[in-house]
Amino acid sequence: MDIGELIRNLRKARGWSQGRLASKINDQFGTSLTREYISGWECSKHQPGAFYLRALSAVLDVPLAVLEGELERRTFLTDVAGASIAPVVASDLLSTGFAARLAGGPTADNWEGKLAAYGTDYMSMGAADIQRRVSGELVVVQQQLDDARLWSVASRLMTLYAKTFPGSDGSKAVHWYRMAAKAADESGDDTVRVWVRGRAAIALGYEGASLRVADALADQALAISDKPSLGLLNAIMGKAHAAAIRGDVETALKLDEQGQRIFDKAGSYEQTRDYAVPYWRLNVFRSLLLARLGNEKGAVEAQEQARRELPGSLPRFATHLELHRGLMLARSGDRAGGQAYAQAAMNALPPEKHSLTLRMLMDEIGSSSCHASGAH
Repeated sequence: MDIGELIRNLRKARGWSQGRLASKINDQFGTSLTREYISGWECSKHQPGAFYLRALSAVLDVPLAVLEGELERRTFLTDVAGASIAPVVASDLLSTGFAARLAGGPTADNWEGKLAAYGTDYMSMGAADIQRRVSGELVVVQQQLDDARLWSVASRLMTLYAKTFPGSDGSKAVHWYRMAAKAADESGDDTVRVWVRGRAAIALGYEGASLRVADALADQALAISDKPSLGLLNAIMGKAHAAAIRGDVETALKLDEQGQRIFDKAGSYEQTRDYAVPYWRLNVFRSLLLARLGNEKGAVEAQEQARRELPGSLPRFATHLELHRGLMLARSGDRAGGQAYAQAAMNALPPEKHSLTLRMLMDEIGSSSCHASGAH
């Protein structure tokens, strides 16, 4: 593992953007480091000198010897992942879990209420906040799995939990999506089985991560039921993004058309929950899809349609649309302009509203400056 890859992994593990890492170093060491310079490190355009190695060691809380290559970097990252829950936190979680078992825990109806609240909170809260809260809920619900209805609850919580990890790491997010699919099967509820797989497929496809897993989960959803539903819609759109990233334009456009037909039968009136796919959200999916396909006219139309109905309470999704425009600029040849446009949009969004998906989109745009071709 080279130093650039290590810096990127450590930064993403903390849920930081490149700009935030630069700000952390500047605040602590009085420097004027830019986001672009961090990108240069991560793209291996240049390497940090002795001063910045010490700065990175301090702000990322990693031994200097690891950054200097004197300790094996992959082993270090594995050890960090295994010890990421502090003993006191683990103690609290264990206590909560056993207390829930002894007390019987929330009823299935109460759990459905919790899920509804999380579905709304996800749309506006940061990944770190959601992850902390949902991890505790998973400890509680696993004590109640004698009831098939609670397997349904657990599967949807796992799906949400998976969304708080970067899909590009190829392990944690995928692990939880697969666990969620198995848990959904235990519920015996085909609607939930399709939804969990479809939600995973669109998440991975939209992020441009683990595309084979996205396709596999989407295909499983299609095999379970071809009845129009939000889960099926997510699955189809996830496959469309995977096809677009692979350069299969014809398949991507056919799946886009199929997704729009399913939406006409199963689209949501609910506007602000993760479990819903209203018209504005479908157009967010389509905006990125068409931008990836190089269909600028279609992408702009989808962006305009999304903006007309996007609730003002969800500024993060307006930022998604701006990043799609940044990607279009980068792919049209104006890589610097695309990056600058996207970064300005990110800077306008309060940091606590940032999501892992937005950061992955920034990486997709930024990678255009590292490689001659697109991000994938």
